[in-house]
Amino acid sequence: MSVNDWFWLTVSVVLMQRLAEWTWSHRNSRLLRSWGAVEAGREHFPLIAGMHGLFFLSLIVEKVLFSAEPPIWWPIPLIFFLAAQVCRIWVLRALGPFWNVRIWVVPGMRPVMKGPYRFLRHPNYVVVMMELLALPLLFGAYRTALLFSVLNWWILTRVRIPAEERAWAELTDYEREMAEHHRLIPGWTGSNGRSRT
Repeated sequence: MSVNDWFWLTVSVVLMQRLAEWTWSHRNSRLLRSWGAVEAGREHFPLIAGMHGLFFLSLIVEKVLFSAEPPIWWPIPLIFFLAAQVCRIWVLRALGPFWNVRIWVVPGMRPVMKGPYRFLRHPNYVVVMMELLALPLLFGAYRTALLFSVLNWWILTRVRIPAEERAWAELTDYEREMAEHHRLIPGWTGSNGRSRT
């Protein structure tokens, strides 16, 4: 199988994975609404969805128009990408029906504290960061890897995570429950300067 075949196969598999996740997320949304969940961050969701759509477009354009080729060290991003898939399954199993691409909070509910959530507040976002970096690097799409890693970091730390944590803090005892949990990277202090990440 040629490099091009591997590229299109990989992109197709990841896109099908995303479609399956969106379907599951939609099903979970209906369930969470029936439990009285409140949605937060609806206004910024198109930004996140658009960013992920443009990521795949950029990856394809860089491969097709700029003839990106896998680097000689391609096994490193491959291992990184596969590790992200293992972590994704771990996250999905831990959250179960609470996993969602949107922000849903059931008032009074305790945050999930099992699986990777024993160590980090937002392991799902760490998985996304790993994928947005590793997948383009695997095929030598350096521009896409840099651009969308930076853009995703900005969206997560300046928009998504603040909105999510505000909603949890308003509707649950989130701050006390998660006080000892890092957000994304152990030792990194968040933009609010108060909480550990």
